[in-house]
Amino acid sequence: MSRRWRVAFALAAWCLISLPSLAQQPSEQDRKQASSPTALPCTEMPGGRALRFVCPAPEMVFEDAEDASLAPPVSVELKLPEGTPLRIAIDQRTRVRRVGEAVLGHVVQSVYAFDQPVIPAGSIASGHVTRIEPISKLRLVRGYASGDFSPFHRYTVTFDHLTLPTGEVLPIDTTVAPGAAEVVHLVAKEAKQGDAQQEHKSIAGRAADAAREEVKEGVQEASSTMHHAADEVRNPGRLHRLKEFLARQLPYRRQYVTVGTRFNAVLNQELDFGSGSRTQEELTNLGSVPPVDTVLHARLVLEVSSATATRGTPVVAQLTEPLYSVDHRLILPSDSRLIGRVLEARPARHLRRNGELRVIFELIELPNGALQSVQGTLEGIEVDRAAHMRLDEEGGAHGTNNKMRYLSAGAAVAMAAVAAHPVADRAGTVDTSDDAAVRAGAGASGFGLAGTLIGLATKASVVSIVFSAYGASASIYSNFLSRGHDVVLPKNAPLEIGLGTTHPGSRKH
Repeated sequence: MSRRWRVAFALAAWCLISLPSLAQQPSEQDRKQASSPTALPCTEMPGGRALRFVCPAPEMVFEDAEDASLAPPVSVELKLPEGTPLRIAIDQRTRVRRVGEAVLGHVVQSVYAFDQPVIPAGSIASGHVTRIEPISKLRLVRGYASGDFSPFHRYTVTFDHLTLPTGEVLPIDTTVAPGAAEVVHLVAKEAKQGDAQQEHKSIAGRAADAAREEVKEGVQEASSTMHHAADEVRNPGRLHRLKEFLARQLPYRRQYVTVGTRFNAVLNQELDFGSGSRTQEELTNLGSVPPVDTVLHARLVLEVSSATATRGTPVVAQLTEPLYSVDHRLILPSDSRLIGRVLEARPARHLRRNGELRVIFELIELPNGALQSVQGTLEGIEVDRAAHMRLDEEGGAHGTNNKMRYLSAGAAVAMAAVAAHPVADRAGTVDTSDDAAVRAGAGASGFGLAGTLIGLATKASVVSIVFSAYGASASIYSNFLSRGHDVVLPKNAPLEIGLGTTHPGSRKH
């Protein structure tokens, strides 16, 4: 082979070996693009959250903290998901007479999406009565037995419009739970001196102390009740309050949705309030550990009852207000959750032994699913007064008895003794069977105002004896022999949860 052909073959071989490796080397433009930060894909947070990040901010490394202001803003969606409750208080008394009666109230607690109050407190809520249930025969019998000849119907209301302070009207679709006419805000009691010594006392000693404390609280309750009654008489509007009191005693009376009654109206559809943006600097502390002694405002996601709960039963609450740092940087958005469990649950029993319930919160779940370990206890709760509940110094919930039960039962028994006093034993004295006061008191003891009227109209002593005996036995049973009150933490009840605190005298579990 000639030299020319040998050179040609060598060049061809060199090209076959070198060209593929040259083709794999990046160009100068490719190297520049590779060195620059790439944009992250736009993703959504897990479903069911009130707010989701639209496009997360790219990861950037700053030379100092001031460079955080150069990062692009984070876009957020302002949405209230299905299931969000609105806390609404009634402003006008509404007659429960027929379906369709208008109901008007206002939002008492601002509703947040992420960190923005999209439904401010004071927004007007309007709706109507959608259902009035018939009264069962059992309730009729119980009502008649207590002198109530017009038991109240169970009813349902629905709120369908919201008017924001800006004047904007929003159509809403809600499911409304039964309302609470008298709402109380319970807070955990402070530990008293000597509580540490209580643990070393005998059972008999603790029982005696508890009885003395109950009697003392009963006296204080009676005193405060008398002062409250005196204030009610002196304050303006006493005539209206007197009419309402007398109306409640009548055997026949009208039913109203009273002013101040509070409802939880749960959204059946998502509400979209658009989107907003937050700077990287504003979100610097997002997801950091909350400071010690922080109090979080939340709502209970599911009901917890001492009648059904056991040790270890999960307890979940969701924030209703965002948490900020001292320099007003967001730490926890409003859709963060607190996860805990039941530490102690004791159902109510007969002989007026009330239920007990104690819960703790151990985790905070952020909107992105991240978890933080915390130590949280129940510091406060808003419930119906009829729940008969109190909180102790450790945040535990206990059922309570009527503090006037000794006085009411004693009065009923004394009235029965006076009415049943034989005529033969009253020789030489005035026959109390003709005493209008005795007949009226005996009737009131058993059947309220209706019994009073019957007792005054009927002068037979046997009627007074029967009425007073029924009243005394009913009072003794309801105050001392019947089943106690269970502790129920209702669904969507407003809570106050203290983080990072250990109550004095708290137990170790």
